[in-house]
Amino acid sequence: MASEPSCLIIGASRGLGLAMAEEYLGRGWRVTATVRGAGPTGLHALAARAGGRLAIERLDINDADQLAALRARLEGQVFDQLFVNAGIASDPAAPIGAVSTETFVELMVTNALSPMRAVEALGDLVAPEGGIGLMSSGLGSVANNTTGMFEAYRASKAALNTLMRSYAARHRDSARSLALVAPGWVRTDMGGPQATLSIGESIPRVVDQLIARRGRPGLAFFDYTGAELPW
Repeated sequence: MASEPSCLIIGASRGLGLAMAEEYLGRGWRVTATVRGAGPTGLHALAARAGGRLAIERLDINDADQLAALRARLEGQVFDQLFVNAGIASDPAAPIGAVSTETFVELMVTNALSPMRAVEALGDLVAPEGGIGLMSSGLGSVANNTTGMFEAYRASKAALNTLMRSYAARHRDSARSLALVAPGWVRTDMGGPQATLSIGESIPRVVDQLIARRGRPGLAFFDYTGAELPW
């Protein structure tokens, strides 16, 4: 690994992704992170304080052409960690029969298909013994689904987990660590003010777990404390 490790974070304009960028910078990493739009974001404000250690790229994760263009721009770079942070929510109380086709498709594309496309496109930029991680959710655990709430969102995260297991099976000989991380219920725009964790209680521990897994090949599904979750 390089003496100054590097991280590529997909989806870091605000919330958990922005906090991850700040956390890695605070630990002495160089960070490349993406934003979706052209306007100023919290990531741009962070870059102004980062002393040249934060590079910002533009990417709408659902736009295949933008993803291909990003891959071309990053050609030749090597990262110690790739982390894909993408997700949208829906009405937590809506039973699946009340969810529109448009909402369900948007959830599946944004929460499962597009993150995996990003891993497929960018995974080979990760150092041979580096790590690839994605932001999952404890709600993606099929075994732990006992409430019936968040039905469409649960389905999208369970789909992400299943697709990442398929990716791991196809790359079983790789030395890279593969991670699906549940950050807990965090107070963000998506998590809402009633969530049980602050960003500061979640993200530093998420980064702790990702760094600890460097050099440990294979796929794990765990929460921000490092506790493994049932599939």
